[in-house]
Amino acid sequence: MEANEVTLPTMEANENYQNAVEKISDGGFPLPQPPLSKNAQKKLLKQQKYEAKKAEKKALMKEQKKREAERKRKEWEESLESVTEEERLKLIESRKSLRKERMDKRSEEKEMKKERLTKAKECGQNVVIDLEFPHLMSPTEINSLVQQIMYCYAVNGRCTSPAHLWLIGYDGEMEKQLKRLPGFDKWIIETESKPYIEALQDHKENLVYLTADSDNVLEELDLKKFYIIGGLVDRNRWKGITMKKAEAQGIQTAKLPIGNFMKMSSSQVLTVNQVLEILLKFLETRDWKTSFFQVIPQRKRCLDDIEENVEDTAAEENEEKDNQLTSKKNCVEVPCNS
Repeated sequence: MEANEVTLPTMEANENYQNAVEKISDGGFPLPQPPLSKNAQKKLLKQQKYEAKKAEKKALMKEQKKREAERKRKEWEESLESVTEEERLKLIESRKSLRKERMDKRSEEKEMKKERLTKAKECGQNVVIDLEFPHLMSPTEINSLVQQIMYCYAVNGRCTSPAHLWLIGYDGEMEKQLKRLPGFDKWIIETESKPYIEALQDHKENLVYLTADSDNVLEELDLKKFYIIGGLVDRNRWKGITMKKAEAQGIQTAKLPIGNFMKMSSSQVLTVNQVLEILLKFLETRDWKTSFFQVIPQRKRCLDDIEENVEDTAAEENEEKDNQLTSKKNCVEVPCNS
């Protein structure tokens, strides 16, 4: 076989894949995984290159940050050496005061974040991350998912009205990786090792699995519902698996109304943290279009949609400027007395 040839999935391999999907409701996830198509291999290679570039950029930024810290340290030492003892003591005291002010502010923000997340546990929108798929992912993909979950918690904590987050079905390697995150044991979330179908059996009628394969378009968010996000980084190997899982368990499904507002350059599959950010942005704005355009990266959108959004933004800015001009004119123009 030549180097550029790709082995296509056999009928037996496809049957194995279908059997794996069908057995989800019984708690079984047999392998092996289906062979990658030529197109999927290209996408995987592209993703690997992107991640390598991202890691390189991160390392470069870390080095730049280190150099910047060293530069500031030297500047500080030089500034102390060039002044009198009295001025030196004043500079040191001033720096201590600024540091204390920053620490107090950080402590205050931390306390406010804690209050918001505690309140969300009582009356926030329930969002579940389904973590029952680690055996379908490589170690690299599991690590990627753990990073996405970390981003989820961070962005949720920054929101003025955060969601009530649930990590359900996390066990084994996934639990091990999550517990390595700094401060994970102090996260204000719900965790459960059981599958969500068991952990939330009393709320089964309110479970809604969010999947791009659903025919139901999500128009609004209902506080009574538990919206489930599939915690699976699969590089398109397991298409439709979350939809089949939800159907087998007899729970509702829905998809985000992305197609109503923009065209995606590829599939409508988003990362776990992107889906959560969209939901959080919608809770804040009650506007799907704003939520999508603020969260979905430009690389995943068609060029026409990017240009249209730029034009809309420019038009809104021009309209705002016109309104300000009109307001100013109304303020300064005084009718003449005849």
